[in-house]
Amino acid sequence: MGREALTIQMKIFARLAMTAILAGSVTSAAFAQQHCSRETLTVRGTPVTIGYCVQSPPTAAGGGEMRLPVEGSYSAPGGSFTQASVLRFVTGEGPARVLQSVPLARLGLTGTLHLTLQYGSDGAVRIQSAMLTPGAITIK
Repeated sequence: MGREALTIQMKIFARLAMTAILAGSVTSAAFAQQHCSRETLTVRGTPVTIGYCVQSPPTAAGGGEMRLPVEGSYSAPGGSFTQASVLRFVTGEGPARVLQSVPLARLGLTGTLHLTLQYGSDGAVRIQSAMLTPGAITIK
């Protein structure tokens, strides 16, 4: 094979690889966009908005658990932050659930929100219940 033919094949391979990478990025972004939730809770009179976007489909973790990569977003008048994590949901009868604790200091509030998150049949993560500590105050 001549040098020119090899150069052409390498350029074709590079273009195919770039196309595959871009297609994967678009697919991941589209998946995340379709599997997002957003909810505003009132914490001591302050609105706290919490959102979760599932980044890719769940994978089995064994022992009745599944791993789900998500990006959580948290905002209040006193601040906001996002956090990527892999949640380990307990599966079995009924919807899959996981507990998550969210310290509120980065939002300009005191305490910690303890959330029960549910992974629904629609592929989104939603807040099933919320409790504020200290004081064990039911928020949702």
